[in-house]
Amino acid sequence: MSLRTLLTSAVVASLVTLAGSNAASLFAGAEPETTPPVNEAQSDQDLTTTINDQSEVSITVYNSDIALVRDVRNLQLARGIGNLRFMDIAATVNPATVHFRSLTEPSQVSVLEQNYEYDLLDPDKLLRKYVGREVTLMRNRNDNGTTRQEEVKALLLSYNNGPVWKIGNEIVTGLGADHIRFPELPDTLYSRPTLIWTTQNDGAARHRVEASYLARSLAWNADYVLTVGRDDKTADLNGWVTLTNNSGTAFKNAKLQLVAGDLNRVRQQLTRLADMAAASPAVAREEKMAQEAFSDYHLYTMGRKTTINNAQTKQVSLLEGTDVPTIKRYVVEGQQYYYRNVQHPGSPIKDLVQVYYEFKNDEKSGLGMPMPAGVLRVYQQDSKGGVQFVGEDRINHTPKDETLNVKIGNAFDVICERNQTDFTKIATNVYEFEYEITLRNHKATAVNVEVNEPVGGTWRMITSSHQWTKTSAWAAQFKVPVAADATSVLKYRVRVTY
Repeated sequence: MSLRTLLTSAVVASLVTLAGSNAASLFAGAEPETTPPVNEAQSDQDLTTTINDQSEVSITVYNSDIALVRDVRNLQLARGIGNLRFMDIAATVNPATVHFRSLTEPSQVSVLEQNYEYDLLDPDKLLRKYVGREVTLMRNRNDNGTTRQEEVKALLLSYNNGPVWKIGNEIVTGLGADHIRFPELPDTLYSRPTLIWTTQNDGAARHRVEASYLARSLAWNADYVLTVGRDDKTADLNGWVTLTNNSGTAFKNAKLQLVAGDLNRVRQQLTRLADMAAASPAVAREEKMAQEAFSDYHLYTMGRKTTINNAQTKQVSLLEGTDVPTIKRYVVEGQQYYYRNVQHPGSPIKDLVQVYYEFKNDEKSGLGMPMPAGVLRVYQQDSKGGVQFVGEDRINHTPKDETLNVKIGNAFDVICERNQTDFTKIATNVYEFEYEITLRNHKATAVNVEVNEPVGGTWRMITSSHQWTKTSAWAAQFKVPVAADATSVLKYRVRVTY
C-alpha cells in the first residue's frame, strides 16, 4: 500500500463525523503518522529528517515550566541551497530560540531562512484546504439487501458551518457520506510540527547536526518522603524528581538535567543558562543524581539516560538518607494581640500546639545534597508495623548544612490554654503584664513544649516560672517540660515601656 493511500485512509476515516456517519468511532485514538507526508511540490533539494535520524538528545528542564532541548541527528544535507524539514520536535517550541548548526563542518553550513510549520493535518483542515477542488464522496447503498459503495464526484464550493457541494449542475448541502477520498495531501499541511530551514551547504553531503530550542510544558518539581521511626529520633529520607512532559513529543533515551533556582531569576537569565547548558552539558558517571553549583543555581544531572514520553509523569530518584537524626518539636506560637486587648475576660484562650520534625541537611546526617524546593510528606509506623501518613509541608530551596523544620499538623493530645492574670499601669507608658499558660499532656510519653511569646515595646522580664531566652528584640522563648498524662503551668510577668 502506498504512503498516500495510508494517509488518505486515516484522514478519511476521521472525516466521517463531519459527514454524519457513526463509523468515525472505529478510528478514535489513532496514533499520529510516523512518516512525513509526501509533498508534490518538494524539489530534489528538499530533504526531510525524522526521529529515526536522531543519535543523541538531551533535556535541561527548569523549574519554571520550560526546557532546553538539544537534538543531534546524522543526516543528508543538500549541496548548495536546499530546504531541510526537521520533524519530530516539541509542539511547544519557541521558534525564536531555535539554533541550528553542523557539528561536522560548522563553517560550511549556514541557515538562510527558518520557518516553523504548525498548521497540522486534521480532517477539518484537510477539507477546508479542498475548497474549490474536487473530491470523491463514498456512500453506502442498500440494493435488495446487498450493500454496495457508490462514488460521487463533488466540487467543494465552500465550507462555512458545513460543506456546500456542486454535483453535476446542482448545488447540494447536507449530503451525508460514509467517507471522503482526496487525490493528494496539500503541501501546506504537516502531520506534526516541523521546522524548515533553507540551508547553504558548501561542504560534504553527510553531516552530524544539532538543533537546540526552548520548549514549554516541560516541568519538574521535587517530592520527598520522610519515614520517621517509632521513637521519633531517626528517619529515612527519600527525594524524588517528578517530571511532567506535555510538550507534544517524546524524548527517547535522553540525557536529563534539572536546574533549581528562584523562579524570577531563572526567567531573567534563562537564555544565558540555556547557552551554558548547551555548550557544556554535564554527564554523571553514577546512576544516582549528581549535582553541582551552577551560577546562582544548582544543576542536577541524571547518571543514566531515560525516556520521557509525551503526556507522561515520570519520577526519578534524587537523594537518599538513612537513620537521619530527627527531633520532634511541640510549638506554641503566641500572638501580638495578647498585649493590646483583653480577650475573653475570666476564661482562658486556647492556643494550638503545632507539631514539627526537625533535621539537618548535612553529611553527618547522611544527607548534604542541596535540596530543591518541594513537598515533603511524612510517614510513621503504627503499632502493627504498618506505615501511615502523618502530614506534609512545603520546603524551600535548602542548601547543605541548613536545618529543616517540617510541620505535620497540630497535636491532638497536648492542650494549651492561656490566661492573662494581671495588667498594671506603673507610670506613663509603663505597664506590667502577667500571663499563665497551662499545658496538659494526655500522651503516654513526656513532651517538651516551646512557647514563643511576642513582646512589644521596651521590655524586661520580671519573673518567670521556667527558664527563658530572648530570641529577638520582640520575643521570648520558654522550654516547658510536661510529663506523661500531666500538667505544667508557665507563669511569667513582664514590664513594658511604650
